[in-house]
Amino acid sequence: MGDRFDILLVEDNADLAGNIIDYLEALGHRLHYAADGEAGLREALVSRVDIILLDLALPNRDGLSVCAEIRRRADLRVPILMLTARDTLDDKLAGFANGADDYLVKPFALAELAARVVALAQRPQLGQSHRFSVGPLTIDRQARIATRDGRPLRLTPLLWELLLLLAEAWPHPVSRDEATLRLWGDEPPSSDSLRAHMHLLRQVVDKPFDGHLIETVHSFGFRLKTDP
Repeated sequence: MGDRFDILLVEDNADLAGNIIDYLEALGHRLHYAADGEAGLREALVSRVDIILLDLALPNRDGLSVCAEIRRRADLRVPILMLTARDTLDDKLAGFANGADDYLVKPFALAELAARVVALAQRPQLGQSHRFSVGPLTIDRQARIATRDGRPLRLTPLLWELLLLLAEAWPHPVSRDEATLRLWGDEPPSSDSLRAHMHLLRQVVDKPFDGHLIETVHSFGFRLKTDP
């Protein structure tokens, strides 16, 4: 693997943490470690890391609180991958609502963890400001606010995640499989769920405005189009 990243692991299970550290360091990554929520928060705010692996059930301060506080106080956007045994849709939505970028349910294969680390750390917005623009869209990841031409967009948590995924991928398209995995993991509610949510997103982002920003990429997925 050619990419090497600085990674903060916040995990109170010493055996699991040791396995993760050994595996990722063998791949060339540099690991920082904290065993509880308060220590993890302090480390996240003072260390320059490329990605944070954050357990949800932590002593002293839970992972959701730590994630939200990082998003509130950190100057730059660092991807956060939550590690947890909680696997319901509500649990995942709570993680995303508090600022998580991805969600990996325990037990997991270390190879999958390593692959997700690389995918998250290579996102174009790594180390950039929480606020960015794509054409007439302005996205504030810290405040979880999106506007078009200065007008706020009323987005449910799932629609926010879908728009953020498209905006962060721009100018590249997002595949249907990637969007489904981001929103629901391996168990989408139905085969038509993504199509239904994309329709709802278009009602918010495109219908009240002149010109459509969301376009379908035939036989692949969707992307934001900012050309006139």
